[in-house]
Amino acid sequence: MPASFKVRTVPLDDSKFEEVLDPDFGESAIGRVAPVDSGLWWIILLRAYGKLTGDYALQERVDVQTGIKLILNLCLTDGFDMFPSLLVTDGSCMIDRRMGIHGHPLEIQALFYSALRCSREMIVVNDGSKNLVRAINNRLSALSFHIREYYWVDMNKINVIYRYKTEEYSTEATNKFNIYPEQIPSWLMDWIPEEGGYLIGNLQPAHMDFRFFTLGNLWSVISSLGTPKHNEAILNLIEAKWDDLVGNMPLKICYPALEHEDWRIITGSDPKNTPWSYHNGGSWPTLLWQFTLACIKMNRVELAQKAIALAEKRLQVDHWPEYYDTRTGKFIGKQSRLYQTWTVAGFLTSKILLENPQRASLLFWDEDYELLEICVCGLNTSGRKRCSRGAAKSQILV
Repeated sequence: MPASFKVRTVPLDDSKFEEVLDPDFGESAIGRVAPVDSGLWWIILLRAYGKLTGDYALQERVDVQTGIKLILNLCLTDGFDMFPSLLVTDGSCMIDRRMGIHGHPLEIQALFYSALRCSREMIVVNDGSKNLVRAINNRLSALSFHIREYYWVDMNKINVIYRYKTEEYSTEATNKFNIYPEQIPSWLMDWIPEEGGYLIGNLQPAHMDFRFFTLGNLWSVISSLGTPKHNEAILNLIEAKWDDLVGNMPLKICYPALEHEDWRIITGSDPKNTPWSYHNGGSWPTLLWQFTLACIKMNRVELAQKAIALAEKRLQVDHWPEYYDTRTGKFIGKQSRLYQTWTVAGFLTSKILLENPQRASLLFWDEDYELLEICVCGLNTSGRKRCSRGAAKSQILV
């Protein structure tokens, strides 16, 4: 699915011209990286369009159904990866430059989970699609358990990681990904609040990226990828760390920024992603609508109102910039483009969602107990037994 299009003028005969769209599948992108997230967003927004307009005929069209299936077949293709999460390259999503998010970044997993739930609602079930629907259900349950079990951190989980034993070779290993406790960054020890937690940015063998990625965490709340307690804790953390994650302009795309030697090595000395700018800890107003949606779902409307009030003071005066710079989001981004559609749309959508919470409820998902029931998870020693309803319910209280 293309991430962008360019309008090209093609000359016809008799001095006539025609405008055509040139799609970019990554061949023109920075770093020539194919956009993994654009196809997932297309499915999510297709479902939202149907829910909000009642026009379900569009998603039932043969060509649209074919588009959904092509995207899912690509994402669900068997490979050598052992995890239910989606393996992608660096720069494959909204952070479209080298930022050390290769592997299994949370933002892609949250969008992937959402796209799977959307597809399950929209796919016309027949003999040709029933195997795909079965694959969707299996992946949803496995992905849900994987993210909840291994990506979640709070004060208690960090203390567990801090005392991990390493080089455990067995099916009963506690430290399944061989994470070395020394990976816990010093900033996290002082930063994590007593109440609250979040889903880490990435997980791979011997590697945990402890950065807070806002889009992934917000979309985990919206889609119920996290448990109800996780969802509540994520908003508690944002409230507790308001000055760091919101500051003068909502919301930080990630926290903290890569600085010094980390910035030089991981970003390749990227002059645009300097610390607290652009993708490296910059503040993106377009995230406001997703924050508002998450707050409405969790009955924390006061947080959304507070964030919108901050944005309202500046966005129009500053000519709707793409992003803001500095640790507190005080200055317009040094290379930020103005009059950005997604900045305007994010602000307007936030206002409309607050005015119409019933409409907002059409865009998020509640917990799905059936998904947890069919999960082949690690609740017992063998890791092969299906979850009972009781075990499924206990999972959401973790």
